[in-house]
Amino acid sequence: MEAVAFSFASCPIPLVFSSTKINNSQTNRRFFPTRRPIHNPHFTWKFQVSNIIQGYSVSPLWCAMFNISGRTKCLKAGCGINIHKIISWQEKFKHNISVIFVRLVTGMMLVISVSLIVCKTPSGALTEENRLFLEAWRTVDRAYYDKTFNGQSWFRYRENALRNEPMNTREETYMAIRKMLSTLDDPFTRFLEPEKFKSLRSGTQGALTGVGLSIGYPTMLNESATGLVVISSSPGGPANKAGVVPGDVILAIDDTSTEDMDIYDAADRLQGAEGSSVKLAIRSGSEIRNLVLKREKVTLNPVKSRLCEITSSGMDGFRIGYIKLTSFNQNASGAVKDAIEMLRNNNVKAFVLDLRDNSGGLFPEGIEIAKIWLEKGVIVYICDSRGVRDIYEADGSNTVAASEPLVVLVNRGTASASEILAGALKDNKRALLYGEPTFGKGKIQSVFELSDGSGLAVTVARYETPAHTDINKVGIIPDHALPTSFPVDEDGFCACFKDPASLCNLNGAELFAR
Repeated sequence: MEAVAFSFASCPIPLVFSSTKINNSQTNRRFFPTRRPIHNPHFTWKFQVSNIIQGYSVSPLWCAMFNISGRTKCLKAGCGINIHKIISWQEKFKHNISVIFVRLVTGMMLVISVSLIVCKTPSGALTEENRLFLEAWRTVDRAYYDKTFNGQSWFRYRENALRNEPMNTREETYMAIRKMLSTLDDPFTRFLEPEKFKSLRSGTQGALTGVGLSIGYPTMLNESATGLVVISSSPGGPANKAGVVPGDVILAIDDTSTEDMDIYDAADRLQGAEGSSVKLAIRSGSEIRNLVLKREKVTLNPVKSRLCEITSSGMDGFRIGYIKLTSFNQNASGAVKDAIEMLRNNNVKAFVLDLRDNSGGLFPEGIEIAKIWLEKGVIVYICDSRGVRDIYEADGSNTVAASEPLVVLVNRGTASASEILAGALKDNKRALLYGEPTFGKGKIQSVFELSDGSGLAVTVARYETPAHTDINKVGIIPDHALPTSFPVDEDGFCACFKDPASLCNLNGAELFAR
């Protein structure tokens, strides 16, 4: 209830008027807050409630009765106040409030009407195909690292697609999803049909049927190449046995040119039924070779280890634990721990971690393996279009081997999670890096399954090394180069330390200097 207070010098106390209209028979009997009487034997206060003033209650309206020299006088309610002006002000106030309220309600109804017009299809009328499309849209909306969505209105795209894109069959819906993802101009964010999604999942779990190649786009090191570049060739796999090595360029797969081929389309073409064949046109340097490879089931055992001894002067009997990490599947961190424990039981004094031709894999496994070697420190900064949004650090709780000297071997086939691990060990001064600049894949993808068994691979972040280096398309620069003849297998590695006259021999004292 609105109340207006007036205080005048001629009035002994404030008068408060209520704007509540009542019947003539009603009297407002709320009492004005008590006031201590003035101690004067000839001056006393008396109060009585007034009746109605022009149909409005004046509450609490008091007449002050006082007795001076035996004369009683009542101060009328006015006390210099124009009651008609107050009533007029009240009427204007009520009118203005009514106008404001009507305008507010009208505005809200207009906003609701516009919102209903914008929504093309009520949720109850969405088809099953529409709902699958919206599921994919929401996945990208939540997870994609660039919240500008390549400079477009992501919400407007959804409305236009629902209005204009045909989604009457499952294949039409898949085409609509692919078209939506293509607007992001991000080759790593792509749609996976149910069989492709299942194949990708099996690859991260440790088994794959194909020719044993990891492929990528040309980088700054080989950007003049047209086609797809071999990042790594699995030891013992069909491609490796045929002599395909990192840096080779795939020109065609089954007579289809790879010049404009997506790497995931190429990966699908390389995989297939066990025992089936695939034709490859490969360029190695200036030589072009045509190969026919038979697909095999490749078991991805991520770790190989070997005990080596240095026989060079001053370090005779110095034992090295060599660990070759080929991929980051779900078994990788556990296998690395087992290898370290086994080598320690053989009294190794230093470790070599070989990440050459390791094209990456599961991001969490890369983080866990970094924690094995680091006692403390930042592992990686996760960033989006607005900057750093998360930090992964080692706190010592999972440390296994933080004291022994460590050397990490890298090459152009070292990519993705391997680069995260190598960057963390280098920037925290835990290891020296030997080799050549790495591949330069500085973005991270997560895989999401949709309700029909298909999936999305979505770029969820870019990353920076602990020194805040963005390696995308640049790679990590090693501390030292390796001899050009340095072997890629564990047997050849040990031989380089046993023969001081070998062209691949390294100075062990320099190699493991802390």
